[in-house]
Amino acid sequence: MRLFGLIGYPLTQSFSKKYFTEKFLKESINDAAYELFEIENIGLLNTVLNNNNLSGFNVTIPYKKEVLPFLSYIDSEAAAISACNCIKITDGILKGFNTDAPAFESSLISLLKPHHKKALILGTGGASNAVCFVLKKLGIEYKFVSRTEKPDSYTYEQLNRNIIEDNTLIINTTPLGSFPKVENVPQLPFEYLSPRHYLYDLVYNPPVTLFLQKGQERGAAIKNGFEMLVGQADLSWQIWNTDFY
Repeated sequence: MRLFGLIGYPLTQSFSKKYFTEKFLKESINDAAYELFEIENIGLLNTVLNNNNLSGFNVTIPYKKEVLPFLSYIDSEAAAISACNCIKITDGILKGFNTDAPAFESSLISLLKPHHKKALILGTGGASNAVCFVLKKLGIEYKFVSRTEKPDSYTYEQLNRNIIEDNTLIINTTPLGSFPKVENVPQLPFEYLSPRHYLYDLVYNPPVTLFLQKGQERGAAIKNGFEMLVGQADLSWQIWNTDFY
Protein backbone atom coordinates (compact mmCIF):
# COMPACT_ATOMS: atom_id res chain seq x y z
CA MET A 1 0.00 0.00 0.00
CA ARG A 2 1.51 3.32 -1.10
CA LEU A 3 1.12 6.06 1.45
CA PHE A 4 0.81 9.77 0.76
CA GLY A 5 -0.02 12.58 3.12
CA LEU A 6 0.13 16.16 4.30
CA ILE A 7 2.47 17.76 6.83
CA GLY A 8 1.67 21.04 8.55
CA TYR A 9 0.59 22.58 11.84
CA PRO A 10 -2.15 22.89 12.74
CA LEU A 11 -4.24 20.63 10.51
CA THR A 12 -7.64 21.37 11.99
CA GLN A 13 -9.17 21.33 8.52
CA SER A 14 -7.84 19.32 5.62
CA PHE A 15 -8.95 19.60 2.04
CA SER A 16 -6.28 17.16 0.94
CA LYS A 17 -7.27 14.05 2.89
CA LYS A 18 -10.94 14.32 1.91
CA TYR A 19 -10.04 15.08 -1.72
CA PHE A 20 -7.62 12.19 -2.17
CA THR A 21 -9.74 9.68 -0.24
CA GLU A 22 -12.70 10.47 -2.50
CA LYS A 23 -10.44 10.37 -5.58
CA PHE A 24 -9.15 6.91 -4.67
CA LEU A 25 -12.69 5.60 -4.18
CA LYS A 26 -14.06 7.17 -7.37
CA GLU A 27 -11.16 6.00 -9.54
CA SER A 28 -10.88 2.56 -7.87
CA ILE A 29 -7.32 3.23 -6.77
CA ASN A 30 -6.87 0.44 -4.22
CA ASP A 31 -3.14 0.59 -3.61
CA ALA A 32 -2.92 4.10 -2.11
CA ALA A 33 -3.91 5.92 1.08
CA TYR A 34 -3.62 9.55 2.19
CA GLU A 35 -3.07 10.57 5.81
CA LEU A 36 -2.49 13.72 7.86
CA PHE A 37 0.81 14.23 9.67
CA GLU A 38 0.40 17.12 12.09
CA ILE A 39 3.86 17.99 13.41
CA GLU A 40 4.57 20.80 15.85
CA ASN A 41 8.02 21.53 14.39
CA ILE A 42 9.82 20.61 11.18
CA GLY A 43 12.34 18.46 13.07
CA LEU A 44 9.55 15.92 13.63
CA LEU A 45 9.44 15.29 9.88
CA ASN A 46 12.01 12.54 10.41
CA THR A 47 9.43 10.53 12.36
CA VAL A 48 7.10 10.74 9.36
CA LEU A 49 9.86 9.71 6.97
CA ASN A 50 10.45 6.53 8.98
CA ASN A 51 7.35 5.06 7.32
CA ASN A 52 8.71 2.84 4.54
CA ASN A 53 5.44 3.01 2.59
CA LEU A 54 5.55 6.80 2.28
CA SER A 55 5.82 7.65 -1.44
CA GLY A 56 5.17 11.38 -1.29
CA PHE A 57 3.54 14.15 0.68
CA ASN A 58 2.18 17.65 0.46
CA VAL A 59 3.39 20.51 2.63
CA THR A 60 1.25 23.31 4.06
CA ILE A 61 1.61 26.16 6.57
CA PRO A 62 4.11 26.76 8.12
CA TYR A 63 6.65 24.40 6.53
CA LYS A 64 6.78 25.25 2.82
CA LYS A 65 10.13 27.00 3.31
CA GLU A 66 11.39 25.01 6.29
CA VAL A 67 11.17 21.70 4.41
CA LEU A 68 13.82 22.73 1.86
CA PRO A 69 16.90 21.55 3.82
CA PHE A 70 15.45 18.02 3.94
CA LEU A 71 15.44 17.71 0.15
CA SER A 72 18.09 16.08 -2.03
CA TYR A 73 16.65 17.62 -5.20
CA ILE A 74 14.63 20.79 -5.74
CA ASP A 75 12.84 21.47 -9.01
CA SER A 76 14.02 24.69 -10.71
CA GLU A 77 10.65 26.40 -10.31
CA ALA A 78 10.42 25.46 -6.63
CA ALA A 79 13.98 26.74 -6.15
CA ALA A 80 13.07 30.06 -7.77
CA ILE A 81 10.03 30.33 -5.48
CA SER A 82 12.01 29.16 -2.40
CA ALA A 83 9.03 27.13 -1.24
CA CYS A 84 7.91 23.52 -1.71
CA ASN A 85 4.45 22.07 -1.27
CA CYS A 86 4.93 18.71 -2.98
CA ILE A 87 7.57 16.10 -2.13
CA LYS A 88 8.19 12.89 -4.08
CA ILE A 89 10.14 10.05 -2.46
CA THR A 90 12.09 7.78 -4.80
CA ASP A 91 14.40 5.13 -3.29
CA GLY A 92 14.60 7.19 -0.11
CA ILE A 93 15.51 10.38 -1.99
CA LEU A 94 13.28 13.42 -1.37
CA LYS A 95 12.52 15.55 -4.42
CA GLY A 96 10.73 18.89 -3.98
CA PHE A 97 8.29 20.64 -6.29
CA ASN A 98 5.93 23.58 -6.18
CA THR A 99 2.46 22.90 -7.57
CA ASP A 100 0.98 26.01 -5.93
CA ALA A 101 2.34 28.34 -8.61
CA PRO A 102 0.91 26.69 -11.76
CA ALA A 103 -2.38 25.98 -9.98
CA PHE A 104 -2.65 29.59 -8.80
CA GLU A 105 -1.85 30.92 -12.27
CA SER A 106 -4.49 28.76 -13.94
CA SER A 107 -7.09 29.83 -11.38
CA LEU A 108 -6.18 33.53 -11.35
CA ILE A 109 -6.26 34.24 -15.09
CA SER A 110 -9.91 33.28 -15.57
CA LEU A 111 -11.06 36.66 -14.13
CA LEU A 112 -7.96 38.71 -14.91
CA LYS A 113 -8.55 41.88 -16.98
CA PRO A 114 -6.10 44.06 -18.92
CA HIS A 115 -6.35 46.84 -16.30
CA HIS A 116 -5.13 44.52 -13.53
CA LYS A 117 -1.56 45.74 -13.92
CA LYS A 118 -0.64 46.30 -10.26
CA ALA A 119 -1.22 44.07 -7.25
CA LEU A 120 -1.02 43.96 -3.48
CA ILE A 121 0.00 40.64 -1.91
CA LEU A 122 -1.27 40.34 1.65
CA GLY A 123 1.17 38.25 3.70
CA THR A 124 4.78 37.15 3.27
CA GLY A 125 4.67 33.39 4.01
CA GLY A 126 5.47 30.45 1.73
CA ALA A 127 2.26 30.79 -0.28
CA SER A 128 3.10 34.42 -1.12
CA ASN A 129 6.32 33.26 -2.80
CA ALA A 130 4.33 31.27 -5.35
CA VAL A 131 1.99 34.21 -5.92
CA CYS A 132 4.75 36.72 -6.62
CA PHE A 133 6.47 34.19 -8.92
CA VAL A 134 3.28 34.00 -11.01
CA LEU A 135 2.74 37.77 -11.02
CA LYS A 136 6.30 38.29 -12.28
CA LYS A 137 5.64 35.76 -15.03
CA LEU A 138 2.44 37.60 -16.03
CA GLY A 139 4.15 41.01 -15.97
CA ILE A 140 2.04 42.34 -13.09
CA GLU A 141 3.76 44.75 -10.69
CA TYR A 142 3.24 43.95 -7.03
CA LYS A 143 4.02 44.99 -3.49
CA PHE A 144 3.71 43.01 -0.28
CA VAL A 145 1.59 44.14 2.64
CA SER A 146 2.54 42.92 6.11
CA ARG A 147 2.00 43.80 9.76
CA THR A 148 5.59 45.00 10.21
CA GLU A 149 7.69 47.41 8.18
CA LYS A 150 9.86 45.76 5.54
CA PRO A 151 11.80 47.11 2.55
CA ASP A 152 9.71 47.58 -0.61
CA SER A 153 6.43 46.74 1.12
CA TYR A 154 3.52 48.44 2.85
CA THR A 155 2.15 47.99 6.31
CA TYR A 156 -1.63 47.80 6.64
CA GLU A 157 -1.61 51.20 8.34
CA GLN A 158 0.05 52.77 5.29
CA LEU A 159 -2.67 51.72 2.87
CA ASN A 160 -4.68 54.71 1.65
CA ARG A 161 -7.06 55.64 -1.13
CA ASN A 162 -4.33 56.20 -3.73
CA ILE A 163 -2.67 52.87 -3.05
CA ILE A 164 -5.93 50.90 -3.14
CA GLU A 165 -7.17 52.62 -6.30
CA ASP A 166 -3.80 52.11 -8.00
CA ASN A 167 -3.60 48.39 -7.19
CA THR A 168 -6.69 46.78 -8.67
CA LEU A 169 -5.61 43.21 -7.93
CA ILE A 170 -5.46 42.26 -4.23
CA ILE A 171 -4.44 38.74 -3.20
CA ASN A 172 -4.79 37.41 0.35
CA THR A 173 -2.17 34.75 1.12
CA THR A 174 -2.75 34.84 4.89
CA PRO A 175 -5.04 32.42 6.77
CA LEU A 176 -7.14 35.33 8.06
CA GLY A 177 -10.85 34.63 7.71
CA SER A 178 -10.52 30.87 7.42
CA PHE A 179 -12.75 28.51 9.40
CA PRO A 180 -13.37 28.60 12.32
CA LYS A 181 -12.26 32.22 12.82
CA VAL A 182 -14.41 33.49 9.96
CA GLU A 183 -14.84 36.93 11.54
CA ASN A 184 -11.17 37.81 10.90
CA VAL A 185 -10.22 39.94 7.91
CA PRO A 186 -7.10 41.74 6.66
CA GLN A 187 -7.30 45.37 7.76
CA LEU A 188 -7.76 47.14 4.44
CA PRO A 189 -9.60 50.41 3.71
CA PHE A 190 -12.32 48.47 1.86
CA GLU A 191 -14.30 51.66 1.21
CA TYR A 192 -11.90 52.49 -1.65
CA LEU A 193 -12.62 49.31 -3.61
CA SER A 194 -14.52 49.51 -6.89
CA PRO A 195 -15.83 47.27 -9.68
CA ARG A 196 -12.38 47.59 -11.27
CA HIS A 197 -10.89 45.54 -8.45
CA TYR A 198 -10.26 41.78 -8.37
CA LEU A 199 -9.93 40.18 -4.93
CA TYR A 200 -8.42 36.71 -4.75
CA ASP A 201 -8.31 34.78 -1.47
CA LEU A 202 -6.21 31.63 -1.10
CA VAL A 203 -8.59 30.65 1.73
CA TYR A 204 -11.31 28.26 0.53
CA ASN A 205 -13.32 27.62 3.70
CA PRO A 206 -15.65 29.45 3.97
CA PRO A 207 -16.21 29.85 0.21
CA VAL A 208 -16.81 33.59 0.66
CA THR A 209 -14.55 34.98 3.36
CA LEU A 210 -15.22 38.36 4.95
CA PHE A 211 -12.38 39.70 2.78
CA LEU A 212 -14.19 38.56 -0.38
CA GLN A 213 -17.58 39.64 0.93
CA LYS A 214 -16.38 43.19 1.50
CA GLY A 215 -15.04 43.28 -2.06
CA GLN A 216 -18.21 41.82 -3.51
CA GLU A 217 -20.28 44.49 -1.73
CA ARG A 218 -18.36 47.12 -3.69
CA GLY A 219 -18.73 45.39 -7.04
CA ALA A 220 -15.27 43.80 -7.20
CA ALA A 221 -14.64 40.47 -8.91
CA ILE A 222 -13.87 37.79 -6.32
CA LYS A 223 -12.42 34.29 -6.27
CA ASN A 224 -11.48 31.88 -3.50
CA GLY A 225 -8.68 29.31 -3.38
CA PHE A 226 -10.69 26.13 -3.99
CA GLU A 227 -9.86 25.87 -7.69
CA MET A 228 -6.19 26.41 -6.88
CA LEU A 229 -6.32 23.67 -4.22
CA VAL A 230 -7.80 21.16 -6.64
CA GLY A 231 -5.23 22.13 -9.26
CA GLN A 232 -2.24 21.75 -6.96
CA ALA A 233 -3.54 18.40 -5.68
CA ASP A 234 -3.97 17.04 -9.21
CA LEU A 235 -0.48 18.22 -10.16
CA SER A 236 0.93 16.55 -7.04
CA TRP A 237 -0.72 13.27 -7.99
CA GLN A 238 0.75 13.58 -11.48
CA ILE A 239 4.24 14.11 -10.03
CA TRP A 240 3.93 11.15 -7.66
CA ASN A 241 2.81 8.83 -10.46
CA THR A 242 4.97 9.90 -13.39
CA ASP A 243 8.53 8.65 -13.94
CA PHE A 244 9.42 11.92 -15.66
CA TYR A 245 9.66 13.71 -12.29
